[in-house]
Amino acid sequence: MEIHHISSKNISLQTIKEIIDKKLQIKLSEESKHKITKCRTYLDKKLESNDIYYGINTGFGSLCNTVISNNDLSQLQRNLVISHACGVGEEVPQEIVKLMILLKVQGLSYGHSGIQLQTIERLIDFYNQDIIPVVYQQGSLGASGDLAPLAHLSLPLIGEGEVYFKSKKVHSSEMLKTMDWQPITLKSKEGLALLNGTQFMSAYGVWNCIQAEKLSFTADLIGAMSLEGFDGRIEPFNENVNLVRNQIGQIVTAEVYRNILKGSEIIAQDKKHVQDPYSFRCIPQVHGATKDAIAYAKDIVEREINAVTDNPTIFPDTDEIVSAGNFHGQPLALSADFLAIALAELGNISERRTYQLISGKRGLPDFLVKNPGLNSGFMIPQYAAASVVSQNKQLATPASVDSIESSNGQEDHVSMGANAATKCYKIIENLKKILAIELFNATQAVEFRRPLKSSTTIENIISKYRKVVSFVDDDKYMHPEIIKTIKFLENLI
Repeated sequence: MEIHHISSKNISLQTIKEIIDKKLQIKLSEESKHKITKCRTYLDKKLESNDIYYGINTGFGSLCNTVISNNDLSQLQRNLVISHACGVGEEVPQEIVKLMILLKVQGLSYGHSGIQLQTIERLIDFYNQDIIPVVYQQGSLGASGDLAPLAHLSLPLIGEGEVYFKSKKVHSSEMLKTMDWQPITLKSKEGLALLNGTQFMSAYGVWNCIQAEKLSFTADLIGAMSLEGFDGRIEPFNENVNLVRNQIGQIVTAEVYRNILKGSEIIAQDKKHVQDPYSFRCIPQVHGATKDAIAYAKDIVEREINAVTDNPTIFPDTDEIVSAGNFHGQPLALSADFLAIALAELGNISERRTYQLISGKRGLPDFLVKNPGLNSGFMIPQYAAASVVSQNKQLATPASVDSIESSNGQEDHVSMGANAATKCYKIIENLKKILAIELFNATQAVEFRRPLKSSTTIENIISKYRKVVSFVDDDKYMHPEIIKTIKFLENLI
């Protein structure tokens, strides 16, 4: 079994993708174990004095001035976890929860959180044994950390809450009994170390960025098919005209299209029309801007997953315990909103290409069927795409512009990054549907260009697609065809 060692070395999104794809186990490096133990020993010694430290021997939030006796510190941390586990809404997808565990382990491994080694090792056991806590999507304000989601993630450590274990949802006490594990007794600061942090937002951020990169290239492939089906022009993708714009994503997109369309008989034939509509002609500019937004979001997310985001932060080497605000999710909130808008635009322009394909222009039949009138053809799939695009526009409204005061005014500005992250996830799921409908239409349109052939790349995709979804001669039940197309798209790259 391959193992990824958690260490102070930065972890990249590409490494996380490999951990997921290869189903790697995780393990703490000896360096990380030393740092974790050193920090915990330092904290225990500091508590032998009468000094006061926020959240370690005080209450939380606006109760920060209430001092707690040393005898009650373990109960304080347990109370924190169970009282904060008040998430609502739908369950977080299990693949996201597993990412939360991985990122929480990474964040705690730097030795600035005061966590017990046995606590972090139990989280690693959860990850490696596919024990997935039940976490809910709503409840985090994206400041003071993702308190409610991370509380649900942490409940099974102390024998509370529910988990998915051996493909069944069970109470964590049943899981602990089966595994012959004792519940963790939390020591001072540990509840805060587990609950303060941005691992809910950042887990969604990692997942969203990985999916966004895939869908960006998928949109390029499908857009190229639509260009062929619409008998579009290659000139807007020429190197010279894109270089003078000086935008990186645009230059890359144009090159991708030139490569995809290389050798196409359709793109090479003489054109009667001088220009294409913007949804075709401006693909480099629109798809390219989304690529730039994805690159920005990736950069922010990669910084965050290699950060210490709980509070207070412990520095044994300089003898400091600092109460600050590293849990505030503003960087993630802004980047998630930006990514959401950029991905919504991929869907927006995709639906416009679908609309052009069914319009009866450029020698294509109305609604892409041989006998329109008797057949409605591809009329209503465009309606469905338009509906989903409209919902994405609504979801793309930024969450980060909002803030609601909490904790009696102590937490008077919050990021709403959790809402930004979950909205972005929904936009991605919707984008798959929109692109699938474009693919459904584009392949149909290309068939009307026969006997001319497209490029080898596009013809190979169409050949594979036709094994799943056949050419539509007459009206048929379209929903199953769209569902099959969505599954085909998910496996395309």
